[in-house]
Amino acid sequence: MKKSFNYQDYLLTSLQDPEEAAGYLNAALESGNLEGFLLALKNVITAAGGMAMLAEKTHKSRTSLYKTLSAHGNPYLYSTNEILQAVGLHLMIAPKVSRRSQTKRPKPVTRKIP
Repeated sequence: MKKSFNYQDYLLTSLQDPEEAAGYLNAALESGNLEGFLLALKNVITAAGGMAMLAEKTHKSRTSLYKTLSAHGNPYLYSTNEILQAVGLHLMIAPKVSRRSQTKRPKPVTRKIP
């Protein structure tokens, strides 16, 4: 007998990787369904530590965040999306590059001209 696994647990584990989370959110954005995007964003938030962690990092109340992430709670996102679509553009999500993960670049050589 095959063992089954919980898809939600698998999803949340995979969304802990910023590149996976960015791809997941971009796929949700591409669908054009902003309610679906907000649900995907909630999954990413859960994978990253949950609403309490987000409230602490953003200095916003959990109630305010839940309202913002509800299907009808973020008119700014809807308006922005409509404006971008009207001019042939769309939103994209990219993982934030931390200073630790960036490769060290050599400093440019400067010469003094006499």
